[in-house]
Amino acid sequence: MKTTKMLAVLVLALGLIASVANADFTFGTPTNLGPVVNTSSREAHPSISASGLSLYFDSRWPGGYGDTDIWVSTRATTDDDWGTPMNLGATVNSSAGDISPSISADSLSLFFDSSRPGVGGGRDLWVTTRASTDDDWGTPVNLGLTVNSLAVDSCPSISTDGLSLFFGSPRPGGLGLKDIWVTTRPSTDDDWGTPVNPTVNSSSNECCPSISADGLALFFESMRTGGYGKGDIYVSSRATKGDPWGVAVNLGPLVNSSAQDWSPEVSSDGSTLFFMSKRPGGFGNFDIWQASIEPVVDLNGDGIVDSVDMCIMVDHWGENYSLCDIGPMPWGDGIVDVQDLIVLAEHLFEEFPPVEPEKVHVDEKDDGSEVELEQGQILVVTLESNPTTGYRWEQVENQESILEQMGEAEFKPSEKGEPPLVGAGGWEIFRFKAISAGQTSLKLVYHRPWEEGVEPLKTFSIQVVVR
Repeated sequence: MKTTKMLAVLVLALGLIASVANADFTFGTPTNLGPVVNTSSREAHPSISASGLSLYFDSRWPGGYGDTDIWVSTRATTDDDWGTPMNLGATVNSSAGDISPSISADSLSLFFDSSRPGVGGGRDLWVTTRASTDDDWGTPVNLGLTVNSLAVDSCPSISTDGLSLFFGSPRPGGLGLKDIWVTTRPSTDDDWGTPVNPTVNSSSNECCPSISADGLALFFESMRTGGYGKGDIYVSSRATKGDPWGVAVNLGPLVNSSAQDWSPEVSSDGSTLFFMSKRPGGFGNFDIWQASIEPVVDLNGDGIVDSVDMCIMVDHWGENYSLCDIGPMPWGDGIVDVQDLIVLAEHLFEEFPPVEPEKVHVDEKDDGSEVELEQGQILVVTLESNPTTGYRWEQVENQESILEQMGEAEFKPSEKGEPPLVGAGGWEIFRFKAISAGQTSLKLVYHRPWEEGVEPLKTFSIQVVVR
């Protein structure tokens, strides 16, 4: 029945014209994993198996082998509660601190960092393996000096194919106090190559990366300015694995709090974000929390997923257009195609409370200034105009992939006693939506459109930075 409705609406959508609004992904309200996993001690650095049935983390629970040990909690199905955590034992854990586990997609390799004696600095990266999920973990192996440095190397995150390992390190050659690095290998039988610094770092402190299962989104913690607390979670994305990483975006106040929110981990299906936090409502020092990751399917924000949203998607079919790129993962895959249509169809005719986007207002006194926007915000530009003279404002410079104009300009005539008073004067009001991170020049000119080669009477120009 749903397929029939989807096809019917698709046919209808082909004949419609719709204005496009911002589509991205958002988050559900974070929830604490509860007292079975979290205690009055410190639970941190979650890593979820590809099946979603095993959760690895480190904790200072009593009964361990060192300062901090690695534990695992399991559940029968993804709808069940987490069971009592089990210590990975003395083969994996040592008398030192063993933290930040990262489980491979096949659950046969577990990467982590440890302060036990190694080859590098205060902490090294290690890996333990097993022949099958029914076998015990083997003796951990140090990743060696090609990967490890004389600095602290920590928080590994292994890619689904096992060929890329992201981690944090303050080693020389970085951009900040601590950077994210990545080492790669041609196959799982080859040695790891020399780590490189990807384009997600800042002059601040970045660590604890989590590479998504599709390799197109990199979540990480950062202490850069402009956040919400003492450490926030950010994400950078790319269209393909061969593309450079895009501008890092703060996950916002739905996930980040005024406390420390660190060490993100994304489920293999992209539906859940796990992280550690000191926010109120927990059981101890650091607790593990989770939040759902939800694609924004109401593309025009009118409160319902219907033919208008389908039309918006069809309008940009085959394009790398972030507004409609919502599948198969919430952050998309670099192209608007059937994967996005499937996600949209799953929510067809669902109703969503309309969300009024935040507006940022500018006028002629802001000419020449720089304006910062968050993705999803509306920029309202109000400029004096008198159409009876033939002069109108026209947009002549802008990057629509970053800042998209919302419909035609609106003319608001001045009321008696308000300037300007000449003729039928008033204001032209332009609205733009910040749809993707980046920087663009927005320039408008006040001229008579039919007068070619004539200098405009006025110009208005601002630099717009979208975070």
